[in-house]
Amino acid sequence: MEVGCSPINSSASQDDRWNHLQTVLTRTSPLAHPEFEPNEETLSFIQDTCKLLVVGAGGLGCELMKDLVLMGFKNIDVIDMDTIDLSNLNRQFLFRPKDIGRPKADVAAEFVNNRVPGVRIKPHCCPIQDYDADFYRQFHIIVCGLDSVVARRWMNGMLVSLLTYTDDGQLDVSSVIPLIDGGTEGFKGNARVILPGVSACIDCTLDLYPPQVNYPLCTIAHTPRLPEHCVEYAKVLLWPKENPFGEGVSIDGDNPDHVSWLLEQAEQRATQHNITGVTYRLTQGVVKRIIPAVASSNAVIAAACTSEVFKMATSCSPPLSNYMVFNDTDGVYTYSFEAEKREDCPTCSIKPVTMTFHEDATLQDLYDHLIQTFQMKSPSLTTVVNGNNKTLYMPNVPSIEQVTKKNLKEKLTVLGIQDNHEIVVADPTSPKQVIIIIRLTFDMS
Repeated sequence: MEVGCSPINSSASQDDRWNHLQTVLTRTSPLAHPEFEPNEETLSFIQDTCKLLVVGAGGLGCELMKDLVLMGFKNIDVIDMDTIDLSNLNRQFLFRPKDIGRPKADVAAEFVNNRVPGVRIKPHCCPIQDYDADFYRQFHIIVCGLDSVVARRWMNGMLVSLLTYTDDGQLDVSSVIPLIDGGTEGFKGNARVILPGVSACIDCTLDLYPPQVNYPLCTIAHTPRLPEHCVEYAKVLLWPKENPFGEGVSIDGDNPDHVSWLLEQAEQRATQHNITGVTYRLTQGVVKRIIPAVASSNAVIAAACTSEVFKMATSCSPPLSNYMVFNDTDGVYTYSFEAEKREDCPTCSIKPVTMTFHEDATLQDLYDHLIQTFQMKSPSLTTVVNGNNKTLYMPNVPSIEQVTKKNLKEKLTVLGIQDNHEIVVADPTSPKQVIIIIRLTFDMS
């Protein structure tokens, strides 16, 4: 065999390459899970039966797919809506220059299927929201390698919505699909294990995510000092004013024409204020809120996530409980802790969320509270008044928003909402509707 060639394509080595897994799976250990039973059938389960879904085929997703197939998993689906860009090639090692412009999921699946015999990776080139509950219900474990908090929350909400309960309110554990979530930010990262309905979910720990950077509008419009200010000026002020690609067309950070137009406007703005540093990469990074990625961080977090998938699928060792942070900014530091499940979590709590407002509160007060407290994006509000369904506000449908927007100024009581009233909230961050119980306080005079 030539030096540098991988042995995985050698038929003589196919049985031997799983010896390290059989060593773990056919022997007991002081570190094993109490319910672990050593046997030779477990390897067959993870190779032939266990079905995984990898969400995201970017820097973390590429590492995840490589690690998972080398740990014996063969039945994997991958879903990603993005196409390959030149800037991806420095860390997303499954892609080559000839792949630029092609869907990430397609190329990643082709590469791994051709590279590792017996692996069956099925690509899905679309948003995760395109599939319903039946699609996600087919998987044993779901692994996320996303760069979007909104997408994480949606996937979290989907898995919570799949949970079933007995008549006495006990969780049916057979309906629990574990979610292994990884994320990186420069030289930092985290890995976590989520058992929907059992442990803390994504929405239980929203405060752990760094706040999104927003620049003051007055700075953007009048006193720009950074190249980012110039890009934001083009994005926030010029785009909606000039509609360069048609009325109502939103900015697509993956569309080269959109990014190039913003770059041109930002460069003109930068020249006017003697600012340097406006580039195509910076422009796209500001538009998509991209934080520079580091390949080594992706490798570490993907390895940690893969270990948790293996432990979850085989019970050979207790899983992480339930959050691990990684930081190699100055040296290498890791720390694990158990994030607590919130009893009032709007997503995973089985009880409706209660909110208290003064009798003079308006629908706008409720709307703002949902955005500030639960970090919703554009919640739609409906209820039942006098036995009839009533849409209070629906911002995501222009025709309905135009009709219902006036309700934001009205008091809750004027809209027919009384003490102990139920309101149903739907938001793009989750496929699961949230029931809010409104409690009203009154002046005692």
